[in-house]
Amino acid sequence: MTHSLDPKNWSAFRQRAHAMLDAAIDHMEGYTDGPVWTPPDTADTSISKDPLGENGTDDRLKALLPYGVGNTHPRFLGWVHGAGTPSGLIADMMTSAINANCGGRYHAAIEVERELIRWALNLFEFPDTGSGLITTGTSMATVIALKAARDHALSFESRKAGLTSTPRLVGFTSAGGHNCLSRSFDLLGLGADALISIPLDDHGRMDVSALRSAIADCRDRGERPFTICATAGTVNRGAIDPLDDIASFAAEESLWFHVDAAFAAALKLSPQHAVKLSGLDKADSMAFDFHKWMQVNYDAGCVLLRDEKIHRRSFSDRPAYLTAATEGLAAGNPWPVEYGPELSRGFRALKVWAQIQEFGAARLGQVVDANISQAAYLANRVSSSDPLELLSYDGLNICCFRYTRPGLSEAELDSFNERLVIALQMDGVAAPSTTRIGEKLAIRVNITNHRTRHEDMDILLQAVLAFGRDL
Repeated sequence: MTHSLDPKNWSAFRQRAHAMLDAAIDHMEGYTDGPVWTPPDTADTSISKDPLGENGTDDRLKALLPYGVGNTHPRFLGWVHGAGTPSGLIADMMTSAINANCGGRYHAAIEVERELIRWALNLFEFPDTGSGLITTGTSMATVIALKAARDHALSFESRKAGLTSTPRLVGFTSAGGHNCLSRSFDLLGLGADALISIPLDDHGRMDVSALRSAIADCRDRGERPFTICATAGTVNRGAIDPLDDIASFAAEESLWFHVDAAFAAALKLSPQHAVKLSGLDKADSMAFDFHKWMQVNYDAGCVLLRDEKIHRRSFSDRPAYLTAATEGLAAGNPWPVEYGPELSRGFRALKVWAQIQEFGAARLGQVVDANISQAAYLANRVSSSDPLELLSYDGLNICCFRYTRPGLSEAELDSFNERLVIALQMDGVAAPSTTRIGEKLAIRVNITNHRTRHEDMDILLQAVLAFGRDL
């Protein structure tokens, strides 16, 4: 009696796989059609109608296709999601076929990841002696980078003794920083309160003079600053902190300089806009996503560190069952597990490698240029469209505005715009999100999609004005 889970009939499985592939490609061909988003509670997918493990899988799988988050549609405009590419399906097929664990050992998948990290170090002008790792996303990349920063600050004694030393370690980021930074402080045992928020200037960037004062105040209180976490592309409005100034100040103060460049890292692919990241090359670490503006299918992030020795010293731990070898399957050292917390890691690097191999940096950079042009077009149209009010546009791919109505209080305007956004989402014509710019609730439009056209901005505005009148 065999207990193998392989198909009993490979010919029948081949036919089944081809049918599923056709269904997936049919769905991809229609990415630009239909509603942006369809609520899953309207689906007849039998997700929960049959007990798990009973009945066939294929029909249930195909039934899920229309009920994604909507980021493949050109008018998914709310959150910083990439749109992916159909060719990513090919890489994912090969990834599944290889089914490699990329935590360690000597095999081709790890060599692909190393080649990709070398490419990234070169792109961002990090030294050849740097290191990196492909992660689930910027959140995990941030944990890895800040653990290295913390351990380095404590002479790596914290790896075994924990956070027993005083004074308390503190770090700094702007009020526009992503909450993955404070979550990392929490996860690393530093406490979210140890990440001090620095006010923003009029352009939504970290105020460097306020940063200087905050660090001096912390030292006066007997606390120990150890890192400054700058942001290249804030989520609310796309602002880029003054990286050059912060890098110089961090060097003066002997502080670890980390940059969260989750989506704006892709500016390096654009000859026109790369200058906006001036100073990024001076970072001790950076975190970013391939699955955002670089259009890789979810999920794929990356962490880069300037000093490979610090990186490896913060994570390396090789027990007897992971002993290194110079030959055989246990060769290929150092292993990726020595640069992050996971021994079990999927082959995420292949889809990133394949994306860059197929399209090249120049073509991906053209998507960045197009999206910035579309956001500028939207900002100009909003500025000339009564009753709309432009709340922020900082030269990247994020535009925030609101619908105004005479006689409404600020609280009533907030509620009105929130309902307007939900109406747009439920109708399926577009999916912006909301945020706050100052004290005002804004309709937030983010464009990180290679399918978006200038005409989609016109469609959005027509819908906003029509829904605003109806509401």
